[in-house]
Amino acid sequence: MTTAPQNTGATAARKMSVDLKTLGPALALLVLCIIGFLLNPAFVSEGNLTNLLTRSAFIGIIAVGATFVITAGGIDLSVGSMAAAIAGVMIIVMNNAVDTLGAGVPTVLLGAGLAFVLGIGAGWINGALTTKGKIEAFIVTLGTMGIYRSLVTYFANGGTLSLDFDIRSTYRPVYYDSFLGLPVPVWVFIAVAICGWILLNRTAFGRYCTAIGSNEAVAKYSAINIDRVKTLTYIIQGLCVAFATVIYVPRLGSASASTGVLWELEAIAAVIIGGTVLKGGYGRIGGTIMGALILTTIGNILNFTDVISNYLNGTMQGLIIIVAVLLQRSDWKLGSRSKA
Repeated sequence: MTTAPQNTGATAARKMSVDLKTLGPALALLVLCIIGFLLNPAFVSEGNLTNLLTRSAFIGIIAVGATFVITAGGIDLSVGSMAAAIAGVMIIVMNNAVDTLGAGVPTVLLGAGLAFVLGIGAGWINGALTTKGKIEAFIVTLGTMGIYRSLVTYFANGGTLSLDFDIRSTYRPVYYDSFLGLPVPVWVFIAVAICGWILLNRTAFGRYCTAIGSNEAVAKYSAINIDRVKTLTYIIQGLCVAFATVIYVPRLGSASASTGVLWELEAIAAVIIGGTVLKGGYGRIGGTIMGALILTTIGNILNFTDVISNYLNGTMQGLIIIVAVLLQRSDWKLGSRSKA
């Protein structure tokens, strides 16, 4: 007679757990915003919030791609270096195209189109080496990270590649203009996030990513083409890097060996903070968005206070990743005990 109430209580507890896990990143962001306001009321000014959202767009877009890679049980450490290399090639090609196409929109479109081709190609290389080459994703992307970073250093001859001034004037609105009160990069972020959410949660491909990350052997026996799906996750990652690079280049109008440094750390941190399981099998695009906003907010708050140096932003991000993974392991152990 007591079985039904116990089952009901267990079901309610599971629902509460899911709700807390889903709302956790949003609540954390709310607390950070309150802290930011208390430290400095200028935190909630229109200019600061606009800047915060715009900066979140770069990492957020890359993190959406990383969500697919991590959900399928992979990892990509090359995204920052990939962005630097793509930006460098874009600038070289656009500068050389001025004499032929002029400094107008066609030249910018040429650079953007090239960025997407390079991003897809770089993603395919990472995916093919991981699946067909049977090399661990960590090793593959660690190697390509060094390759891409050295390439942009070579292209810049150890210095900086600068975009032609006239092209930059044409290209500038992609980063600095707004539409309906929101900067263009934020709209791009929203579009990429919506597409990512639909792809992960409403398509067979998204279910395949989850299945592969949960148990690759079982997914194989379920007639899922594991190599193709995993390669596609890296291609999506490369495409997201290309989107982020296209809207990043007009910000500074340059590329160097320091471009995109630690972007991979921030992207992975955003994904893990958002609730995606690092070992794969579970991904949340909505959580990733919250994670990107949380990271940017932390950096923004550090700019408003002298309590912690802004130079320790990377330290904070690293600690956040470690704590988030520890919490995930604790949840897993808790779940195992409850099942027992």
